[in-house]
Amino acid sequence: MMFKDYLTDKKNHIEEVLKTLLQTKQPQFGPLYESMNYSLMAGGKRIRPILMLATIEALGHDAAPYTEMACALECIHTYSLIHDDLPCMDDDDLRRGKPTNHVIYGPGIATLAGDGLLTFAFELLARQKDIDPDKLNRCIAVIAEAAGPSGMVGGQAFDLASDGKMDIGREGMELLHRSKTGVIFKAAIDMAAIVSDAEPAVRKALDEYATYMGLTFQITDDILDVVGDEALLGKPVGSDLKNDKATYVTIFSLEDARQMAKDASDKAVRALEPLGDKAWFLKELVEHLLTRVH
Repeated sequence: MMFKDYLTDKKNHIEEVLKTLLQTKQPQFGPLYESMNYSLMAGGKRIRPILMLATIEALGHDAAPYTEMACALECIHTYSLIHDDLPCMDDDDLRRGKPTNHVIYGPGIATLAGDGLLTFAFELLARQKDIDPDKLNRCIAVIAEAAGPSGMVGGQAFDLASDGKMDIGREGMELLHRSKTGVIFKAAIDMAAIVSDAEPAVRKALDEYATYMGLTFQITDDILDVVGDEALLGKPVGSDLKNDKATYVTIFSLEDARQMAKDASDKAVRALEPLGDKAWFLKELVEHLLTRVH
């Protein structure tokens, strides 16, 4: 199967499942669920759940039983976007080509929609009945740590604290984006390794891939915020500069950032060599992320 066909098939499958997840029997809760679904179903690349399912298949296992677990990753990612866009955070009014959640529903409901998606992700994980309980517990621990104060929330706090500070250097930038963005990519791969009983050598290769794949994604994101097409991105261009954010472009230069992204993608691809041809999609994915325009 060609890369784009595989990507499209997986994305379509994930979106069909996502459509069925958030339902309520309480009419009074309707506006909250509408708000949650508004952002969850607003589009997006679905890279995190696809990454988990593709890694399971690269390790020689059927990924179908783990689709809802993968969808929990998308719920957590969507929550982070809703909160990221709030007036008290980045104060963005466009996401995926649509008004951000708080623009439509107000900051209060938007905040609660993010809270709801985060906690619903763990409800979704906990109700998986056909997965080995020990593996499931380990996966829940992985995603909880990744989403929590030592992971994504900590990264977001560091991001806020870094506003206007261009002296955090490359080490600080890598910590910031590893925590804020890369950590959920790594969680997707770690969960796939757990349910697939991956050998230590394979886990090590996947860990390295996750690190550099996440770095490729984030540096490219920083680049697109400067040179991207707003119509294709579906969000404002130049928001990092407007908000005085520390990024790979603002701290270094556009040329340096492009080289860093290329170096990271090369390292990600090399990390997969122990997996051979089975990892073809993971290799092409990181190359796709390097050259993406949205």
